[in-house]
Amino acid sequence: MDLDFICVHAGRPASELTRRDVARALLSVPSGVALVALADLRRAMLAAGNPLSAAFWESARTTLGAIESGSATIGDVQRWLEATGTEPLLLTRSFFVWPEEDERGPVAGEMFGRLVAHLEELVAAGEIDPDALARGDEAARKAYEDLQEEWLSGPLPDGRVPGLVVSDEQDEELFAAWDEEEAFALDELRRILAELPDPVRPEAELRAACARLREVLADPGYPGNVLRACAGYGDGPLPAGDEELWLAVAAGIAGPVSDLPEDDDTVEEFADVENELSAEDSALASLCAIHHADWLAAVAALARRGPGVLASPERIARLIAESDDIDVDMDEPEDLEATEALFGAVTPLWESLGVVDRSGILTPLGHWGLPRALERAWSSTDALGD
Repeated sequence: MDLDFICVHAGRPASELTRRDVARALLSVPSGVALVALADLRRAMLAAGNPLSAAFWESARTTLGAIESGSATIGDVQRWLEATGTEPLLLTRSFFVWPEEDERGPVAGEMFGRLVAHLEELVAAGEIDPDALARGDEAARKAYEDLQEEWLSGPLPDGRVPGLVVSDEQDEELFAAWDEEEAFALDELRRILAELPDPVRPEAELRAACARLREVLADPGYPGNVLRACAGYGDGPLPAGDEELWLAVAAGIAGPVSDLPEDDDTVEEFADVENELSAEDSALASLCAIHHADWLAAVAALARRGPGVLASPERIARLIAESDDIDVDMDEPEDLEATEALFGAVTPLWESLGVVDRSGILTPLGHWGLPRALERAWSSTDALGD
């Protein structure tokens, strides 16, 4: 490792290299190699008329030494890189997080580069003191954080707000990936169902289940409030038809349409970060955390086995782990436990619809309706987050 390596790595001549350029290059090679090269690099930078500072070189030796000895944490290394004065903060006080370098879209890449250039201008103007940052000066660190918060939340000359446009791009990428995953899961579900006999709709069971379901939905408490949120009914009227009502609610469990309505007490609860989620909010969070692949594996397994099969959270977790329909690695006990915990929010709601009985056994209604409900959930464009 020599000065030419750093220049190529940074894409700049030696006279224009910044502390960040040198630090990133040092971190790109094994710490032992970087430590050995430090003295020669410092002399080469001096000869190039860009000596940097004693504080920087000392901080580099300390950090690389800690990495080599295994005592440095990821946070320690990141903070040293940020102390160069031109490295954007990985996590700001307002909880803005830059995507990883290889995951940045065009907008994030542009804004990251703009911020680096902005910080370089501030260093050149003397408004950022990298040596103070390297020494761990808290006042300098706070000022550095304030500068970045201000830049991220302030408009550029073209009117764009950096923090907002980066977050918007990340949201768009997330939604696109979600839609792609959902479309694939829907195709797989339809392929699997096409190979199975089509169950006869259990008329009497559907009618009885919907009579109970309407009573449940009229109750303001759990599980009625969660089921109404899942289906997106709010305070509006319910469908008159039993099949439409049942399928809409069952589909909502696999793809919740809305959140629980907020009131002043709810807002106060969320403002208190130490306050635990309510049972209803926890249930909705669990539903939203279940992956398409897990829904696919669970419903496909139940559709193949038919009425009478156990559909408890424990059994569903095992069916998913053993599924040939998805590529899943759930060999560790904690993986099974996590899946079991998520479906622990599902089965009580299924019982309210008559999908399973009180013993957790799949009913003929559940066997008929679950695949249809899942297909409906994945065919809809109204799921939460769209």
